[in-house]
Amino acid sequence: MIDYYCAATSPFAYLGHEEFCRIVRTAGVPVVVKPIDTPKLFSVSGGVPLKQRAPQRQAYRLAEIARWAEYRGLSVNPEPKHFPVSNDPGNLWLLAATEISTDDALRLLGAIGRATWVQERDVSDHDTLCALAGELGLDVSRLARRAAAPETRARYEGLTQEAIDRGVFGVPTYMVDGEMLWGQDRLDFLERALPKSVDRNKS
Repeated sequence: MIDYYCAATSPFAYLGHEEFCRIVRTAGVPVVVKPIDTPKLFSVSGGVPLKQRAPQRQAYRLAEIARWAEYRGLSVNPEPKHFPVSNDPGNLWLLAATEISTDDALRLLGAIGRATWVQERDVSDHDTLCALAGELGLDVSRLARRAAAPETRARYEGLTQEAIDRGVFGVPTYMVDGEMLWGQDRLDFLERALPKSVDRNKS
């Protein structure tokens, strides 16, 4: 099983998402989608919000986004109009989607990533999230209701604390049998680890 710590608008979650989904489908490994509050994570792990980073770090980040998009054959606008925005609305919708199915949550995460990094849509906006869910054929009313529920917020806060307790410091992070792999540039390592994980689960 893979615990997939993510955030709705993370550029690197977007860049690795399709490849991640391909890997887990091929391996037949179950995934638990765990969106987390990255500002809270950064506050206790030494992370720095984007606009507070040194200019040379910001410039390199833009180059990396463009480089990885080209490598993975993805469209991207490295400086989209609606970024950064709060991850909370999208993350809560993702958690609501996990109550329906993991596949629905993964599809919604992919759609939110494309909306942010390709389509110039504001995914912190309720109407945008409704539209994205509708475009995927999901139950918009159910997702909106569950995303707004206090228990979903409590679950979100609990997953964030779980990530902190497990030593997570950024997204995307993939946990396989207790081993932490941070960043979509570690997907090769994830793919190599999965046969061992599957074998252990069968034994």
